[in-house]
Amino acid sequence: MLDKVDIGIICAMNVEIDELSSVMEEKKTLKLSGIEFLCGKIGDKSVVTAVCGIGKVFAAICAQTMILGFSPEIIINSGIAGTLTDKLSIGDAAVAVNAVQHDIDTTALGDEAGMISGLNLVYVPADEKISKHLVECVGKLGIKCKTGTIATGDSFINDNEKKAEIVKRFSAIACEMEGGAIAQVCYVNKVPFSILRVISDGGDDNSHLDYAEFKKFASDRSVKIIESFVKSYEK
Repeated sequence: MLDKVDIGIICAMNVEIDELSSVMEEKKTLKLSGIEFLCGKIGDKSVVTAVCGIGKVFAAICAQTMILGFSPEIIINSGIAGTLTDKLSIGDAAVAVNAVQHDIDTTALGDEAGMISGLNLVYVPADEKISKHLVECVGKLGIKCKTGTIATGDSFINDNEKKAEIVKRFSAIACEMEGGAIAQVCYVNKVPFSILRVISDGGDDNSHLDYAEFKKFASDRSVKIIESFVKSYEK
């Protein structure tokens, strides 16, 4: 294990985290499991950040490596997502109460949709303290926010029917491709976590168009929220 840090932050893409590095001090990088980890200080907090890559496998590799290498006290997965509710529009924020993997399906064996074999859980609970503080930080920035279930799967949701199916099965408020895997790793390792996502698209038939136009805007907002969180979070 390397130096223990206060907060670990995992994003899927560089655009979701690059701006955060500009406010970090005492920076150093280390490559583990093919992932570049950036360590430094933001305010009085020691932080490690990483770009895991897109999808659940990359996300899980990154989370497990971060835990073994840096032993963060908490982990936040941040970035952008598609909305699954008319209460969240582009630029609004979704904070996890829990996470679900909508593409896990052993219902043919009698299991509930989304059931994680071995954990016997569908919904992996986020840490209440972390999520509450994320919501407070969002509010201070004047950004609309909703808490609820974040749905993860290895597909970019670009279909009205698929969107409706995820909502019907899991009552989720946003969809993305990494959070549920990170949640599972954190749960197994007993590391408190939460997920913050700023809405970049509608998760519908036109989501690919929205995503291309608004991913930078949404990413910048997520970075501002995370920066505020790190500076004000108390252990």
